[in-house]
Amino acid sequence: MPAERAVPDVLVVGAGIAGLVCALDLTRAGLRVAVLESSDGVGGRMRSDRYDGFTIDRGFQVFNTAYPQVRRRLSLPALRLRPFTRGVLIHTGHGRLRLADPTRDPRRAAALLPGRTASARDLLALARLGAADALLPAHRLKTAPERTTRAALSAAGFTDAFTETFFRPFLAGVFLEDELATSSRVFHLVWRSMLRGTLCLPDEGIGAVPRRLADALPPGTVRLGHPVARLTEGGVLTADGRELPARAVVVATDPATAGYLLPGLPVPPGRTVTTYYHAAERSPVSEPVLLTDTRLRILNTCVLSDAVPGYAPPGTALVATSVLGTDHPGRGSDLLPVLAEIYGTDTTRWDPVTTREVPGALPAMPPPQPLSRPSPADIGRHRFVCGDHRATGSVQGAMASGTRAAREVLRDLTRTDH
Repeated sequence: MPAERAVPDVLVVGAGIAGLVCALDLTRAGLRVAVLESSDGVGGRMRSDRYDGFTIDRGFQVFNTAYPQVRRRLSLPALRLRPFTRGVLIHTGHGRLRLADPTRDPRRAAALLPGRTASARDLLALARLGAADALLPAHRLKTAPERTTRAALSAAGFTDAFTETFFRPFLAGVFLEDELATSSRVFHLVWRSMLRGTLCLPDEGIGAVPRRLADALPPGTVRLGHPVARLTEGGVLTADGRELPARAVVVATDPATAGYLLPGLPVPPGRTVTTYYHAAERSPVSEPVLLTDTRLRILNTCVLSDAVPGYAPPGTALVATSVLGTDHPGRGSDLLPVLAEIYGTDTTRWDPVTTREVPGALPAMPPPQPLSRPSPADIGRHRFVCGDHRATGSVQGAMASGTRAAREVLRDLTRTDH
């Protein structure tokens, strides 16, 4: 019987990062697994498309090399990673400021002289925060007292002015909320990963990451174009009315779909982000750097082709600008005067390429925020769930949740076998 027709031990619903990692661990344990994906490709929210000669990610994303699960599961050289500049350019009402990491780029150290970007108090607080988060064992950060990120920054000694100038606009793009309401534990772990790793993009777009995971699965494991209508006693019912049997089912979808397939499952609200892509004749900055805006008119903007030249056709620059919330008619054009101000250049000849709206791009993570949630015991026999909404909203969280779900499935089926 061909591998695709064999009755699987486990059905994984969803071929995002969490589902692929779960499937990998289960197949390596000797189980037959089928991954059912409703769309035409793997990756979920982490996908890339070719569009009119451009590489378009599903919203602006970066790849962090410091995540433990990433280092465990992926060959970083094979991804051909291109780094972003270490630091950020901040657009203020008084001009542009640069906040750089002098340990990685000593040439930028002058920008951190007291009074240029921050006060002596804030620079001292930044050094202390960096030393603690980068050097302390991770378990210390995970078990530290929890509060909002804003409260944690205040307790760390940062002035309100620096928090509003740097942290609030920068972290708005990280957590997709602009009130610094995210759990302090999540903030410290993410800050740690940024200090210890490099933010970059694969040569082939962010979608190369899930494709590498899918390629490691046995042929026929992932079945594209297989939407699931509901779970049944013995497996799942697909949208075209077929019942597929399995000993266990793992729901590895977005939170809303997981809540539909597993009634009663608590799911967090999601944050929606929209990214507008524009083509320019040349880069307005000539470096792969993130720009933020203290007025929060945008989350961030950058020239993707400065990081990965292949993101745009030769002689063209691809600019990605993200904003909170959903797309609105004319919003991309309305952004051009804002981008002209932020980049300090004429944007009237910038052409719109496309727009990507990503509903539920990240789960909300206010305190208290569990860093890992097991599959609830009351969702049914041999039913499991994983995804970044069961951990933290990151690639690390998605992978860790998929790993945990695989362990739960193996324990469950071992008990059943005995």
